[in-house]
Amino acid sequence: MANIEEIEAKVSQLCESANFGDEFIYELILAYGVPKATIARIKKGNTNLINDDSGILWKKKVYFKPCVGESLHLFVDDAKDNPEITKHHVRFIIATDEVNLVAIDTKTDETLDISLKDLAKHFTFFLPLAGMEKSQVKTENIADRKAAEKMAKLYDEIQKSNHLEDKDALHSLNVFFSRLLFCFFAEDTDVFQKGQFVNSISSHTQEDGSDLNVYLDRLFEAFDEEDKSSFPEYIRTFPYINGGLFSRHLLAPTFTAKARQLIIDCGELNWSKINPDIFGSMMQAVVHHSQRASLGMHYTSVTNIMKVIDPLFMDDLHQEFEKAFDSEKKLEKLWGRISEIKIFDPACGSGNFLIIAYKEFRKLEHKIIARIQELQLQNKKADVGIAQQWYLDSKIKLENFYGIEIEEFAQEVAILSLWIAKHQMNIEFRELFGPAIPLVPLKDAGNIVCANAAQIEWNDVCENDGETEIYLIGNPPYGGSRKQNIAQKNDMDHVFSGTLNKYRDLDYISIWFYKGAKYISRSECQLAFVTTNSITQGEQVSMFWPYIFNNDVEIGFGHRSFK
Repeated sequence: MANIEEIEAKVSQLCESANFGDEFIYELILAYGVPKATIARIKKGNTNLINDDSGILWKKKVYFKPCVGESLHLFVDDAKDNPEITKHHVRFIIATDEVNLVAIDTKTDETLDISLKDLAKHFTFFLPLAGMEKSQVKTENIADRKAAEKMAKLYDEIQKSNHLEDKDALHSLNVFFSRLLFCFFAEDTDVFQKGQFVNSISSHTQEDGSDLNVYLDRLFEAFDEEDKSSFPEYIRTFPYINGGLFSRHLLAPTFTAKARQLIIDCGELNWSKINPDIFGSMMQAVVHHSQRASLGMHYTSVTNIMKVIDPLFMDDLHQEFEKAFDSEKKLEKLWGRISEIKIFDPACGSGNFLIIAYKEFRKLEHKIIARIQELQLQNKKADVGIAQQWYLDSKIKLENFYGIEIEEFAQEVAILSLWIAKHQMNIEFRELFGPAIPLVPLKDAGNIVCANAAQIEWNDVCENDGETEIYLIGNPPYGGSRKQNIAQKNDMDHVFSGTLNKYRDLDYISIWFYKGAKYISRSECQLAFVTTNSITQGEQVSMFWPYIFNNDVEIGFGHRSFK
């Protein structure tokens, strides 16, 4: 898959060449990373649903037509209301007259009306062709920010009224907030009945908040019980959750009237719009007051995560998909392969690298299923009804996603965020294929352990048997040699003492490369971390990298610097 810099460069080249004739649409989608094999199939007519040779109708992607001598605006307006076009759910309707371009994004209703020579200035309009949702980022960040700000107010009010200061009490409060997050999300995404959680609080507790803790203790206890016959009717209507989220019987904090109202206010937000890969980082900021001013800033963006996972494994998997496109047997084999791959982030924070990797696997799985169905229908192996109902579950399991995180709350949020990501992809599965995959009872969870990655043996977290396909990813902590705290210096001593000379002059992140190289040595594993430039510059090169290469590993790819 192309990254954003590559796309911009290729669209600029297209504009400079002024190749706006018959090949324009193919050159355009090629610039957004669409494989040449896919374009060849469109040209041959295999995946082009249009009735003539003057354009393309690519299902769920693009409807394009050259309209020399015609009104581009009328064409686009007619096409967006034409049932013969809309039934194919195309994302972009595009028309050109070799001088101008008019397009509409049918998902967002955004329009583009430009001179073709200015296309490079507006290249972000078509980013969804490369899997980058440019138009929803602002909306999702606003939803995440509002939710985090509300939760921060609630956290402060509860902490103030309960005088929570010791470590155990604060940990219990953090677990309580993880449970709240799940409940808010569940009632907006059909896990619970719509509004069920907040409505039950409004209906069954006093306005002054005096009995809310007792009610929540009872409710959370019920979530962990499959047999709810001993609970009152208004609690029995909630589903059995399982999954460990409610298994520990930690008492809820006491509530003021203000805290109770803040819970109700939080519940009135639309939690179905929450983006789990950034929201986890925002929730970390909620419980760390020093990070409040920069909610959402301390996380690795999706664009930068893709710079890691695309060249490490996703590019290869997409190429395999293209090679297997016309073979049901090969598609099944690829599906089996991605269902066995393990992803391991030994500095996972709130889990955003794991979340994005999980989502990318699920998206590829959906493409595999859809293509297998198409092949079966083409080969008359199944009728339409059977093909639509054949697959009832995903083979991509959260159990194959591993992480190490030193902070307890971040670990809790990472596990929760993976569940949220799973449910969101289950909803996409239902929209594409019909069957609903229930989230609860929770059957699997990400293998996220709370530990110091510098001190723990990584094989104890994610066993490397030498044969399993495992990818290590992440954005480990930095810390230059002169900026390390006492704990970090102790970690450097633990890892390097007796092995490397002058190791105190290395960046803290060198620990992850050193342990990672030993972990992947002579196995089917690979790793890629976001890192500082300094470990590849100056004296650190001769001090550090010979020890890396002694593990019989080599550098497969790198990326130029980015903020």
